[in-house]
Amino acid sequence: MRIIAGNLKGSTLHMPKGKNTRPLKDLVKENIFNLLIHSKKISLQLEKSKILDLYAGTGSFGLECLSRQAKCVYFIENEKSSFEILEKNIKKFKINKKAKIFFNDVFTLIKKQNISVSKFDLIFCDPPFKNTNTEKLVELIFNKGLLKENGIIILHRNKTTKEKLPNYFEIIDERIYGISKIIFGKLLS
Repeated sequence: MRIIAGNLKGSTLHMPKGKNTRPLKDLVKENIFNLLIHSKKISLQLEKSKILDLYAGTGSFGLECLSRQAKCVYFIENEKSSFEILEKNIKKFKINKKAKIFFNDVFTLIKKQNISVSKFDLIFCDPPFKNTNTEKLVELIFNKGLLKENGIIILHRNKTTKEKLPNYFEIIDERIYGISKIIFGKLLS
């Protein structure tokens, strides 16, 4: 795994041994960023954006955002070995000031702790494919007011999963890459 663009372009990431995480493939990551930057359906200025990376794993998505000049990224991960590698990656790239990491369950952390002083421009949700709490996750993001008006939520799911999403989640775009389904959406007020 590597950083594909920005000031860290070409840098390799520390990766876990074993199958506890499902790293975001470079091709999928590249396509996500192409849509974020070039799609007329999405209005997001990645530079200077505040990003929330849920189920961050080793940090591939959030680190890519920081390489492309995002203002800051908050990473949440609760699998110990992935969290340790995430810490290593952040130290490796010397981006401690722009990254904040939390070792906790996503739901527990968001419900019990104010994780941000302001809202996020982009929230990336990459729960394990077997996780079926996507609707509850979107509801929690909505109820806690974590997303800025016109902010974007990206869901990474298995292409065969039929997501049940709240009626206030508007799908902007949906793409299939191999076994992955990427859903771009926004919350209606």
